[in-house]
Amino acid sequence: MMGMPDLSRHMMAFSPQVPPWCIDILLAMAVALAVMGVVRRVRGSVWRLLAALGLIAWLCNPQRITETWHPLPETALIMVDQSASMSERNRDEMARNTAERLQAEMNRVPGLVPRIVTLREAQHGGTRLFGALRQAADIPPSRLAGAVLVTDGEDHDIPASVPDMLDPDDGHGHRTMLPLHVLLTGSGEETDRHLRVLQAPPFAIVGKDVTIRVEIDDQGAHPAPGATTQLTLTQGDGTTFSRPVQIGQPQDITLPVTHPGEMLVGLSAPELPGEVSTRNNHDVIRINGVRDRLRVLLVSGTPNQGERVWRRLLKADPSVDLVHFTILRPPDRDDGTPLSDLALIAFPVNELFQQKIDQFDLIILDGFENRGILPEAYLRNIVNHIRAGGGLLLIGGPEFLTPGSLQDTPLSDILPAHVASTDGMTVRRFRPDLTETGMRHPVTSGLPGAPDHAGGQPGWGPWYRSLHTDTAGGEVLMTGPDQQPLLVLDHAGKGRVAFLLSDQAWLWSHGEGGGGPQSELLRRISHWLMKEPELEENQLEAEISAGQMTITRRSVTAGPPPVVHVIAPDGTTQSITLEPAGNTGLTRARLPARQEGIWTVRDDAGHEAFAAPRAEDPVEFADLRATASLLAPMAAATGGGVHWLGDNPQAPSLPQVVMEDGRVTSTADRFAFPARNAHSVSGQQATSMLPAWAVGLFVLVMLLVAWWRESRS
Repeated sequence: MMGMPDLSRHMMAFSPQVPPWCIDILLAMAVALAVMGVVRRVRGSVWRLLAALGLIAWLCNPQRITETWHPLPETALIMVDQSASMSERNRDEMARNTAERLQAEMNRVPGLVPRIVTLREAQHGGTRLFGALRQAADIPPSRLAGAVLVTDGEDHDIPASVPDMLDPDDGHGHRTMLPLHVLLTGSGEETDRHLRVLQAPPFAIVGKDVTIRVEIDDQGAHPAPGATTQLTLTQGDGTTFSRPVQIGQPQDITLPVTHPGEMLVGLSAPELPGEVSTRNNHDVIRINGVRDRLRVLLVSGTPNQGERVWRRLLKADPSVDLVHFTILRPPDRDDGTPLSDLALIAFPVNELFQQKIDQFDLIILDGFENRGILPEAYLRNIVNHIRAGGGLLLIGGPEFLTPGSLQDTPLSDILPAHVASTDGMTVRRFRPDLTETGMRHPVTSGLPGAPDHAGGQPGWGPWYRSLHTDTAGGEVLMTGPDQQPLLVLDHAGKGRVAFLLSDQAWLWSHGEGGGGPQSELLRRISHWLMKEPELEENQLEAEISAGQMTITRRSVTAGPPPVVHVIAPDGTTQSITLEPAGNTGLTRARLPARQEGIWTVRDDAGHEAFAAPRAEDPVEFADLRATASLLAPMAAATGGGVHWLGDNPQAPSLPQVVMEDGRVTSTADRFAFPARNAHSVSGQQATSMLPAWAVGLFVLVMLLVAWWRESRS
């Protein structure tokens, strides 16, 4: 503090003129000679001892030290809590105003300097006041007077014992307890209802039920034993139902998983009368629906390089059960090979294509040449299965050029392309290319290494033969030589069909001419056929992060920017026009979305998407009360006080601030800090306590007395 007068202190010190061991020897010799003299009754021994002691005392050089002290102010830390929970009821504003007024009050106390430290919102783990206090206490321990916490009382790193920064060692084995005072932003203990999701699986199987566990706690209140309340559950499609939940007891709730992909379920507990906030009365859980063990039937014709690719791809997916048959020899061919060398079991045509065909999500016919293997009745079963919702992939090769190929069977009703009867095969080097639709379709959009005609990028490695079509329906995603269709997708009733008009996709896996994304392409095709949500051609998505909603719509057809309608959890609606994101089939928009709960986004084509903000720090909002129950024990252990600021954010009530010597005594209306007498030495003066002339005179007198005593013997 400026203007404080300097203080002085007097003390005695020794500054020996010879090494200490010399003094020890001289002292021992003087005492020994004196003892011998006394024993032998030599007169004057005591006086000679006194003369020696005077000389030894002079050699020790005792000095009177006068120090001048400059008093140093002590620092009181003011920790201002500005975490997320302080936004309730203008607590953050009250904390800031309190810190400013407290700073002005402390500036009027001689020897005390306030220092404000603001704790911003933590990313995870809730409010951590003591961690911030340790970082702020970077001043010498002798100059720290204590700390004041301006908070709602919700702290998540309270230590089990008083931290060392509030119980410092002075270097001499003595500890001085420094007070921790607490200023609470409120007028008294509050209540709060908290909905907790104890257990919610991130994944669940479509078509089965999933169990979640929740609990509703009334914090600061004392509900009657067995008291219940209603928990409201709202699914993304708007379905709402209620369940009774006992207060303070875990409750299991069963939900059906109706579709693959993310399923949002909003949970809401009614308001507790008088509670501080309903912010933590709501929660949203996310459950991703997955289909159970997708079953794939792969039937290969003559063994080829491609079937190994398919086996490796499908076997690597743990969610796929693969049934694979290779037709080594059709029934109309006899090459003398024994049946025992061709198959361990007979081809189960009736079981696969009559009895269990409905169990397969995807049927792949790779180079399959019928040749009477499947009667027309079984082929019609395949068609009916696809139209009922199954998936069919055909990989075409030379077998489509022979009479009686698959396009001459009932399968022709669902095939998206027809191979020309003449010149049906093109054999020459070509690079697969994407069509305009292919650049927008999720199956082929963004494939690694795709050709870029504008940038001169050649694209993928070459293939050497493909089928030539005379008609093609559906969506042509890739083209081959002479811009002929190479990959065609189509819908058949509720099912889907894909036709790859070349059997040389395996060349990419061998790196031919640079290779290509063979595994990724085949994976996307098969997953599109099995109706995986992320590969839908026309889809609407919404995601909320950091208070911003991102809406994304994919469309494989060009057109004007679409308009979507956004419905907030409180029912308000607004219309947003999406902006194109290049030539990718994607349009996007962003808008603020800070309301808790499930948001709904709809477009004019009937697509819907649901989104909900994620809790950024669930610990921070677990308890929104202003309470002294957590910090009061620590304040009491340090000799600090706890004070409620009241309900007026602009003029909070403050306790009296004082400094006192010794152990401080604080109350709810009086915060005391210890006067620790921190100082710096501004000057030092040493004065010899035994002048040489005085010592010499003393020694001379003692020797004369000794001589006089000895002469009288």
